[in-house]
Amino acid sequence: MDKNSNLYRMRQKYISHPLQGFGAYLLYWLFAIMPVDMASNFGGWLLRTIGTKVGQSKKARNNLIKAFPEKSADEIEKIIADMWENLGRSAAEIPHLHKMRPGGSRIEIIGAENGRALKDDGKPGLFFTGHIGNWEVSMCIAAVLEMDMMSVYRAPDNPWVDDLFMRARKTFRGQLVQKGPDGARKLTRFMKQGGHACMLVDQKMSDGIPVPFFGRDAMTAPALAQFALKYDAPIIPVRVERLQGAHFRMTFYPALPVTRTGDRHADVATIMTDVNAVLESWIRERPEQWLWVHRRWPN
Repeated sequence: MDKNSNLYRMRQKYISHPLQGFGAYLLYWLFAIMPVDMASNFGGWLLRTIGTKVGQSKKARNNLIKAFPEKSADEIEKIIADMWENLGRSAAEIPHLHKMRPGGSRIEIIGAENGRALKDDGKPGLFFTGHIGNWEVSMCIAAVLEMDMMSVYRAPDNPWVDDLFMRARKTFRGQLVQKGPDGARKLTRFMKQGGHACMLVDQKMSDGIPVPFFGRDAMTAPALAQFALKYDAPIIPVRVERLQGAHFRMTFYPALPVTRTGDRHADVATIMTDVNAVLESWIRERPEQWLWVHRRWPN
């Protein structure tokens, strides 16, 4: 069926989305009534059991083989199974995120001084991370640094599912804006006023720029570099790792070098190459914690 047809849109709005939403809400409240460790363990087991049998695993397998040609078939299959477990844990932990305090027993914080250095420097600032570990934990970056922040996110196609994610993000200190022209305008105004923003930068952007990632060009959103150059904003990498079960480590790294040669296009490409290199180094250390089912590279 043509996805642009009125019939398809009506079916999505009145049948598919409500049914998917009902299932999502059912799982959300099921996980919510469980203790966090039980929910995490059950969600991990469930998706590890189901995920390895679905078609998306083929996409992950193809990506992994190209990214790690030195790994055996058994090693690749283990990463895929562990990836699904991490994703299942992350989903099951969503109703409990508001109870996880940064710096407490669940979220270890390292290098916060690197982030706090941006707080009173009189300039805008940028933080980036990726879909690694439980990336929803990155919603507490602003709380850790005790600063208001803006985060641009890509809303799910299903508004019912989007509502669940917004429930989980209710403790975010600052503004959450949807990706798109309106979100870009809001972020521009915010940066002009000296604001700080957080971005997830590891998804494919079809009209982005080609930047090396695991030895292949990946279409990459250039906004992070563009804002850094335009507003003289430092860029802080922030890594969220799953340690064991529902326990995490959030690491703030020193600011990336921002190159200015006078050739804006070349400078944007250089910065985003450095950003992708940072993300790749994190993923190589813990490949099972990244979302390999992304269509990150051109077909």
